[in-house]
This record gives sequence, C-alpha cells and structure tokens, in this order.
Amino acid sequence: MTTDRMLQFVDKAQQTPGKRDIGQRVEDFREIYDEFSIDRARAQASRCSQCGVPFCQIHCPLHNNIPDWLMLAAEGRLEEAYEVSSATNNFPEICGRICPQDRLCEGNCVIEKGFQSVTIGAVERFVTETAFENGWVRPIPVGPARDQSVGIIGGGPGGLAAAEQLRRAGYTVTVYDRYDRMGGLLIYGIPGFKLEKEVVERRIARLQEAGIEMRSNFEVGRDASLEELRQRHDAVLIATGVYKAREIKAPGITQGGIYPALDYLITSNRQGLGDAVPAYDDGTLNAAGKRVVVIGGGDTAMDCVRTAVRQGAKSVKCLYRRDRANMPGSLREVANAEEEGVEFVWLTAPEAFIDGDDGQVRAVKCSAIHLGVADATGRQTPRKVAGSERDIDADMVIMALGFDPEELPVLFAAPELAVSRWGTVLVDPRTSMSNLDGVFAAGDIVRGASLVVWAIQDGRNAAEHIHKYIQQQVAANAPLAAAS
Repeated sequence: MTTDRMLQFVDKAQQTPGKRDIGQRVEDFREIYDEFSIDRARAQASRCSQCGVPFCQIHCPLHNNIPDWLMLAAEGRLEEAYEVSSATNNFPEICGRICPQDRLCEGNCVIEKGFQSVTIGAVERFVTETAFENGWVRPIPVGPARDQSVGIIGGGPGGLAAAEQLRRAGYTVTVYDRYDRMGGLLIYGIPGFKLEKEVVERRIARLQEAGIEMRSNFEVGRDASLEELRQRHDAVLIATGVYKAREIKAPGITQGGIYPALDYLITSNRQGLGDAVPAYDDGTLNAAGKRVVVIGGGDTAMDCVRTAVRQGAKSVKCLYRRDRANMPGSLREVANAEEEGVEFVWLTAPEAFIDGDDGQVRAVKCSAIHLGVADATGRQTPRKVAGSERDIDADMVIMALGFDPEELPVLFAAPELAVSRWGTVLVDPRTSMSNLDGVFAAGDIVRGASLVVWAIQDGRNAAEHIHKYIQQQVAANAPLAAAS
C-alpha cells in the first residue's frame, strides 16, 4: 500500500469531534466530545503529510510513532494502528483524551501553519476505543516468572506504567496506594467531563488480570516504613506524584470558604463515584448557588471552574495574573470553559481576602497587573499597577496555584532519603535510582508537577532501569549461590 491516501491536508479541512450541546453538558460530568465515525477518523488521519522529520513524534514525551499509526488508520488498518500506538504508550485512550495536544504533538505538526494540524489526539482515542470494542486489546503478556519482586509506591499513571512494564518482564509486582482506588489523579483529580472513570478502571482491571497486586488504603510510614518495603522487595519505586497545594501569603487567607483545588476536585470526583462525601453534601465543598472565584491559570484551574459550573454555581470567575497568550493551561480547555459560562479576569492578582460577619470570605481584593520585561525563563514579569485595587465578590475561593511534594523523608519514616531543596526525590538521571540502593523514583515526585504523559514515560524508563539493576544483582549473587 502506498501513501497516496495521505497528504490530504490540502483538500480536507481540519475537523475535530463534535461536542455535546452546551446546555446538556453543563448538567452532568460525562465527557463532552463525541467519538469520530470511522470515515471521519480515516479522513482526518489522511491529512498527515508523512513528513521526513516528524515533529509531532519528537515533541511527544513518549515519542509515539504517530505518522505510522496515522497512515494505518487512514488505510483502515485499525488493529495494526492500535498495536503501533500501544507499543510505546501504556494508556493511549487516556492520553488521547487529556494530553494538551495543542502544546505537544498537534502544536508541533509541520502543516499547522495555514492548514491546521492533524487532530492526532482524537484519532488516537478513536483507534483505542475501536480496539477495545473489537477485542483487540489482549491480556498483558507476562514473561517467564522471576524470583524477584518490585514494590511500587503510588498507583497513578507513572506507577501503573512501570508496573505493567515490570510485569511483562516476569517480576512479581505490588502497587501500594494511600487512596481506596488505584489511578491517582486520573481517578481523583481529573473530572469526568475530561476523563470518565470507567476508562481508567478498565485499564486498572487489565493490570490486575495480569497478576499485579493492588494494595489500596496503604500508607507508607503508617502501614510500613520505606525500609520495611525495601526488605520485602528486591527493588522499590517511589511514584507518589505531588499533592501538597502551593499557598500564597495574603491577609484573610485562613478564613472560611477558601479551599485548595485538589480538596475540591477530590470531593467532586468522590461524589461522582458514588462515595458518601459529607463535605459535598453539607455544601462545604459544593459550589451550588455560590459566587466562585478560582485563582490560577493551569489545567487544574480549568478543571475547577468547569466543575463549579456543573455543580450549579451562581457565577464562576477565573483570576489569572497574566494574559491569555501566557496562560500555562490548554487553550482548548480555556475555550471550553468560556463556552460554558466561565468569566476570565486576565492580568489580575489577589491582594487580600475580605471576610464577612460570619468569618466566611465575601470578596477577593485584587490589583491589575502589567506584564513587564521577560525574566530568565523568557516570560514577562507581572508588575502590580498602582491604584488599581478592586473587590470581586466571592462566597467560595479555590486556590489552583500548583502542587509541591510532601516531606517524604518524614512521611516514609526514611530520614536518609535524599531530596532536593524543593522536596523532590534526588535520583541519578542515568538510572532513576535515589541515594538508597534499590530505591528508584519517577514522575512528578522527581520532576515536579507535570503532565500525565511525562509520568507514563518516566514510569517506563524507571521500569527499564529497575530490570537492569535486579539482573545485575542476580548476576553478582550467582557465584556466591554456586559456591554455597
């Protein structure tokens, strides 16, 4: 088959999957995008130019073979397209939904200027969902059983990706997680309108079917120390992610009605999962009927504002100290939020939080911001505009300013574990190993708060390093075993 089906971008316009009607989608937490039909998916895949230097692949953290599976999809060879896609990605249907493709693969498509990029994410999602529907997603092939085991701390995307790779190599794998479900932020942090929980649970079930043991409600430092896990396993991987909310120092920050973003999102997701959630039922972390102000400009802030809309907030405003062009979150998510009625207050920063007679926040005192000269990172430095203060009414304020690591040496009862001045685990970048022999780390707990796709890549890399480490230990111990 030649590539005459490709290069269709000159004749076919970019088309994304349709969205559910705004009036309907703000009433529930179901995903807002429709699935491509097979004809639409093939047509959009055929727009790929099959360029000699695929920037989409280069700028994908997983280096997915995007042009190859786009060509296979365009030719209707969907099972083969899935095999190529899943060869480098443990969770293609998840990345197809939540990756910021506008900043990664699609944003670097060589036909983007003038013709608009290939809709890579939507085709990836279509290919994987078609594979599930047709039974092409086969059980994980487990390698010959080995005598060694690996313990993984953290059941998020990085830990689960590593678990799959190690199980494929034949190791006994146990995943420990503090929450009552595996999945990490995929379950508790990302709302259902971006990623329905059944999608994640389907993958987790597949990992369990492969013999990976999942131990939920397990807290390292409470149920076992890090040292005890080291004694239990031949290697340990720390893949906890980062959950500690960043804070700002401002007058009134400790009063009622001001909450960290993750507390708010976890409460909403638990309620959607059918859990009993007092903080939602009594209105504490429920935006219904409230004037909501979200502070921050990343994807977490977008999750919060769109969740508040669905909970029936009276009004929802997003305060961000830079402008739209300098926003770190996905511009696609900003557009979705605006469609759903969120008001963005650009170039605005909080100065203080004004309380009412009952000790609850009633307004956010803000100042206008001017973007000055660029700093060392190339971003313009925000500067307060003198005399620009004003109040924005609020009954509920959600702080979405990012996340930092928890104090793992204290939490894990492992004071010997080396961390950076930011609290991330220090590892040798060549091996992913910490200063403790046989203890590895990957994902956000090493690189800081980042994307799910980077966590997957880090987990896969760590699994490779763990395999090499264990086999080196086996080889080193072989002469001793023979002599005894």
